Amino acid sequence: MTKKAFIFDLDGVIVDTAKYHFLAWKKLAGTIGIDFTEHQNEQLKGVSRVKSLEKILVWGNKSISDAEFTRLMAFKNDDYLTYIDKMDEEEILPDVTKTLDFLRGKKQYIALGSASKNARMILEKVNILEKFDVIVDGNDVTKGKPDPEVFLKAAEHLNVPPEHCIVFEDAVAGIQAANNARMISIGIGDKNTLHEADYVFSDFTEMDDDFLNELINR
Repeated sequence: MTKKAFIFDLDGVIVDTAKYHFLAWKKLAGTIGIDFTEHQNEQLKGVSRVKSLEKILVWGNKSISDAEFTRLMAFKNDDYLTYIDKMDEEEILPDVTKTLDFLRGKKQYIALGSASKNARMILEKVNILEKFDVIVDGNDVTKGKPDPEVFLKAAEHLNVPPEHCIVFEDAVAGIQAANNARMISIGIGDKNTLHEADYVFSDFTEMDDDFLNELINR
């Protein structure tokens, strides 16, 4: 049996940091006179900080200098980190730890593939860093999802071909990245939003051991 690589996105899959991104982006937008909604925040899922700020400026019809752009990115990240600093194991989404432990028990590879530049810190805060064989995050890639770079790098580090990789994602761009990498894509969230995924579950509580075994054995 070929050993598979199970690659997890971070935000919205392992922990729900989207709420903290929303609060930080909303505060930033407010400082430059832009209204920022939860609906707009949904469109920033899986998107890099640079691209996110570019989108917010377009929505608010604002143009700013490069220096101000850099300052605002740092402002947002510092504000976001104040929320991250308070995180603990209770922030892990339902049955994620159970799923990770099941896969480890089956001697499968586990990787993280996230756009977040704070991924390692978050995994440390919630005390599951050691469950991952490989971590590829925003510090390691130059192209954002739906480009498959983050997932292909994780596969490369593990020496596992893409067709033997399974990706868990909550964002449309992430599902597209997994599909572009020719990996099995599993959406975590709304079936209508993530309809491009090979499988969709509302969360990990819906995923049973039989399904995971099927992925391992196929």
